[in-house]
Amino acid sequence: MSSSGAEKSPSARDIASWANIPGGGAGEYVVVPAKNLLAMPDSLEFATAAAPLLVSLTAWRMLMHRAKLRAGETVLMVGTGGGVNSMAIQIAKLAGATVYAVAGNKEKAEKSRELGVDVVLDRTQVDWGREIYRLTSKRGVDVVVDNVGKATLNTSMGAVARGGRIVIVGNTSGPEVEIDIRYIFAKQISLIGSTMGTHQDFRDVTALLWENQLKPVIDRVMPLSEGREAYSMMEQGKQFGKIVLTP
Repeated sequence: MSSSGAEKSPSARDIASWANIPGGGAGEYVVVPAKNLLAMPDSLEFATAAAPLLVSLTAWRMLMHRAKLRAGETVLMVGTGGGVNSMAIQIAKLAGATVYAVAGNKEKAEKSRELGVDVVLDRTQVDWGREIYRLTSKRGVDVVVDNVGKATLNTSMGAVARGGRIVIVGNTSGPEVEIDIRYIFAKQISLIGSTMGTHQDFRDVTALLWENQLKPVIDRVMPLSEGREAYSMMEQGKQFGKIVLTP
């Protein structure tokens, strides 16, 4: 969300970090507390500034504070085309981690490499759980980011190392999962939930965005009148990164 449409206002180049909007957030105007605003650099376009805010906040919180990712560790992103993971890849690399990623097709695999992924696995070509096991010499990775849920969580538990962490930030394939709890206690796995972040998290990650250390990943910009088509594309997983709707 941005405050466009108020060109003469002193806050015209502020960005709303988040807001509680009954009925959804696709309105052209919104009123939020002043403390939820952050100044936007004049050099950025509104779409470029608005697109990464929530997803970068979520990715920062889950990796740096919840999973406590450290330099030299290995991390696996289950999925690469969504907004959160496209930012999480960059944050993990910035933190000094080696990044593995599971991509949905050849095109997304190539775009993942461009973001800095060290090893990309195309799930249409390989059994990614077995391949991670092989590539890490049967050790597994230190951290798995799984926001898919039902379809992938059991494989993620097999791919994580003993004493590793699986951070869960979504459930795009469904929220109800049947798991073998022997994986959890035998491998001493930590299942960690995370969502969004604090005001300080927001200031920390936007500083990296404004300094160009993290780059927004925008699939396309569409008019609000084509919102139904945009949501349909997301449901089908056709996008890589964010789709931005403009009034």
